[in-house]
Amino acid sequence: MRRAIDTLFGRLVVIVIGMLVLSHVAWFAIIRFERDNVQTRFAVEEAVFLVEAVRQHITNTPDQPLPPRVRVVPLGNAEVPRPPDEDLPPPLQRFIEDLRDRLPEGTEVRLNEPGGPPSVWVHGAKDAGWIVVPVQPLRPPRSRDRMVVWLLIIFSAAVLAALFGAWQLQHPLRGLAQAVQRFGRGQPTPVVPERGPRELRQLTHGFNQMVREVSQAENDRAVMLAGVAHDLKTPLARLRLRAEMMDDEKMRDGVVRDVDSMAHIVDQFLVFAHDRPDGSEPVPVDQQCERIVRAYRAVSPGAEPVQLSLEAGPTFALPAATLDRLLSNLLDNAHAYGAPPVVIGTQRGARGWILQVKDHGKGIAPDDLINASRPFVRLDPARGGSGHSGLGLAIVERLVRRAGGECEVANCAEGGLQVRITFPFDLATLPADERRTGSQPEERVL
Repeated sequence: MRRAIDTLFGRLVVIVIGMLVLSHVAWFAIIRFERDNVQTRFAVEEAVFLVEAVRQHITNTPDQPLPPRVRVVPLGNAEVPRPPDEDLPPPLQRFIEDLRDRLPEGTEVRLNEPGGPPSVWVHGAKDAGWIVVPVQPLRPPRSRDRMVVWLLIIFSAAVLAALFGAWQLQHPLRGLAQAVQRFGRGQPTPVVPERGPRELRQLTHGFNQMVREVSQAENDRAVMLAGVAHDLKTPLARLRLRAEMMDDEKMRDGVVRDVDSMAHIVDQFLVFAHDRPDGSEPVPVDQQCERIVRAYRAVSPGAEPVQLSLEAGPTFALPAATLDRLLSNLLDNAHAYGAPPVVIGTQRGARGWILQVKDHGKGIAPDDLINASRPFVRLDPARGGSGHSGLGLAIVERLVRRAGGECEVANCAEGGLQVRITFPFDLATLPADERRTGSQPEERVL
C-alpha cells in the first residue's frame, strides 16, 4: 500500500507546513513578548514624566491646582497602599523595577489597591508626600482573536503558495520517474519534456539522450540479429529438402532433427529480436490458456499432461500474441527441463494479476536462478544441442517487461521450477491503440 509521505510531493508538503507552523508560532510569541515590553516601557516613561511634572508644579506653582487624577497625599494618610508583594504578576514586577531604575535612588514605589483606577504612588527622599499619578493598564483588553485570525489567513495563503510551488517542482520530476520506469521495463518511452529548474532540465535532457542512444543501439542489434536469422531460413529449408531425399533413413532422421533444431533456434532469434509493441487485441487469459492447452493436447496426444488452475476470471486480459508467446515458451521450457505435471495457473493478487507456470522437476540450483532469464545462457550445457538457444526465459522476461509486468523465477517448495508473472491491474487491460502508441495511464500520486 502506497503512502502519501513516500512521495516527493508529500515530503515537500510536510517540510513546508512544518517550517511555516514553526515560523508563525515563533513570530507570534516574539510579537506578544515585544508588545508587552513596549507597553511596560511606555507606561514607565509616562509615569516618570508625570511624577517629574508634578514635582516641577509643586516647586514652581504650588498655588495652582493639579490636573485630574493627579494628587499629593500626606505620608501618614490611610489611603497609602501597602508595599507590593513578591507574588505580583511578572508584568507588574517588571514595571515597578523599571520605574525604580528611572527614578532617583531611594524612591519608593507602590501600586494602587485592586478595584480602583490604575495609578502609581511615588515617594522620593525630597518629596513631602506621596505623588499619585495615573498609569496605563498593563493588561488592557486586546484584540488577540483578531491577531490569531490574521495569522491564520497569512498562514493559509503561505501554505497554498508553497504547495503550488512544490507541485510545480514535483510534476516534471514525476513525469521523468514514470519515463524511467517505462524504460526499465523495456516499454516504448516517449521524449520527456525538459521543464523545471536547470538541474532537472539537464537531468531530463541526459535521460532523453540516453534513451535515444540505447534505442538506436537496440534497433541496430535487432536488425542485425533479425537479418542473420532471416537469411539462415532459406539455406535451412534447402538443407531440409535435401535431407529428406537421402536414402539412409537413420542418417535422414538425424539430419532432419538437426535442421529442425536449427530452425527452432532461428525462430527464437526472430522472436527475441522483435522489439515492437504488441498491437493485437486483448483476450481473456483464462479462456486463452484453455484454448492453448486443448490445441497442445490435440497436436501431441501422448505428450506430458498439462493441468489448469484458472481463478482470475474474465477481467484479466492480455494481448493475444504476447500471451501465446509467453505460454509457448514457458511450456517448452517446462517440458524440456522439468517433469510432469505442468500446471498453468492464474489468480488475482494483492498487487495485480498473476500468471504462473510450474513443473515438478529438479528445479534450478539457487546460484543459477539469477542467470536463468539472461539471453544465450544455458544452465545445462549438455542440452545445447537439442534446439535450445538459451533464449526461452529471456524472451519471456522481455515480453513481460514490455507489457508492463514483472517476472519472478523461483524453485517451488515441493520441487520443480515456478515462473510467476505479475501484471498491474491498470496495465493488463490496456486497449490496443494505447499499446501501439506506447502510452500509459498517468501514475496517481496521493
